[in-house]
Amino acid sequence: MEQIRRPSKLEQKMAIESYPTLSSVLSHISGEQTEIEIEETKERIKIPYRALELLGEILKAMSEGKPISIVPLATEVTTQKAAEILGCSRPYLVKLLEEGKIDFVKVGRHRRIMLEDVLAYKQKMKKDQKTHLIDIMGFDEEIGLYDS
Repeated sequence: MEQIRRPSKLEQKMAIESYPTLSSVLSHISGEQTEIEIEETKERIKIPYRALELLGEILKAMSEGKPISIVPLATEVTTQKAAEILGCSRPYLVKLLEEGKIDFVKVGRHRRIMLEDVLAYKQKMKKDQKTHLIDIMGFDEEIGLYDS
């Protein structure tokens, strides 16, 4: 997975200018297949309507300065890639897999994990971390270590 980065100021500005127009155009399109023209080359390209909708979502996120990544959800990843996504070691990830905390399949001797399962586990980890931090802050308040 390539490095995910925030849009530059120029990209953000262009997205702010482009998003309202694209959003308006999308509301007037009725077919599944659309055609766009590249102004510089005058080439016309047929693309699925859903691809234009996705472009609209990308422009909206970019206009808000949010980082963007597009990954097919049915993608399987290796244990090394999954460990990188979770920010842990590969042996620790294998332990999580063997404990049944993340689903996987074996292809020969290799484990493969659905990217969506890795991302769901990462989201669960973040939620658990937030809950633990709130608990710690509450305990600190109870014993008088934290002034509100």
